[in-house]
Amino acid sequence: MLEIKNLSKSYKTKQGPLLALNDVSVKVNKGDIFGFIGLSGAGKTSLARCISVLEKADAGEILLNGVDITRLKGARLRQARRKMGLVFQHFNLLMNATVFDNVAFPLRIAGKSKAEIRARVTELLEVVGLTEKETVYPATLSGGQKQRVGIARALAAEPELVICDEATSALDPDTTRQILALLRKIAADTGVTFIVITHEMDVIKALCSHVAVMEGGEIIEQGKVIDVLTAPKTDTARRFFAKDYSSEGWYKAVQERKLGHHIFRALFIGESARRSFIHDVIRKFDIELSILSGSIESVSGTMVGSLILEITGDEPVLADAMEYFRINGVEIEPVDHT
Repeated sequence: MLEIKNLSKSYKTKQGPLLALNDVSVKVNKGDIFGFIGLSGAGKTSLARCISVLEKADAGEILLNGVDITRLKGARLRQARRKMGLVFQHFNLLMNATVFDNVAFPLRIAGKSKAEIRARVTELLEVVGLTEKETVYPATLSGGQKQRVGIARALAAEPELVICDEATSALDPDTTRQILALLRKIAADTGVTFIVITHEMDVIKALCSHVAVMEGGEIIEQGKVIDVLTAPKTDTARRFFAKDYSSEGWYKAVQERKLGHHIFRALFIGESARRSFIHDVIRKFDIELSILSGSIESVSGTMVGSLILEITGDEPVLADAMEYFRINGVEIEPVDHT
């Protein structure tokens, strides 16, 4: 659907050229919700602006359904842009236009008839839950409502690809959850492909099917979210995906040597998250096992349970217990508490 090949982009500064994107390559399949995560300056927004052709890349290709949009001009470029919708961090609404007119704006540019515009806008306002707001102006709306208008506008021309650039960064946690739920539903109902630019790991876990980790203008790791979450290969990915245990009560007790020294983190993924596995391990092996901490969450629609375990026993028996975890689909690793 979307394939980026060897994309590079630099900006002129007083200190000389600033390389924002360096030989970026990635493939996004139809129906994916593909997240790009990284710290400020990683190149995420530059990538989004190049994909949407708001900026021109210095080198490389951006293939949308096999067509390199970096080479298009005039009417062909405008036609390609209509296949993409944009959702911005700060909404970018027309403040002197009603909600209806904001959503209708791309349809009017595309030359749709009044009847077509009325039908499409009415449909979209129902989708985003703003049917009763069509005649009001953005200044009277909450942040979440403004972003719903932005989402409806991005979908107005029935795009094949929607780019969300930090779409929830300006919202409070409750509103963020509502917007993410709305985007998930839209993706499921329409099959539209989403690119999500964010620095928030919770957004990636709650919304995305795939993720690329960016650093210094490069993609340093990519794959399915569940795979990168459970087995990150780079230090940057580990910083984003790994949990910081330093504030946990059990961690402090370990530091004070009030607990044993065999502390493990066990990940139960998918069906293994629903099994009473701990009871089986205790019954099968001559070990003592205590659960110090635990959580369960949905990651890209897959249940992931995480347990911090204190396990004591003879080394050979402990090794057998660890192997039993692994052959039963449970990922287990020592927790560094030194």
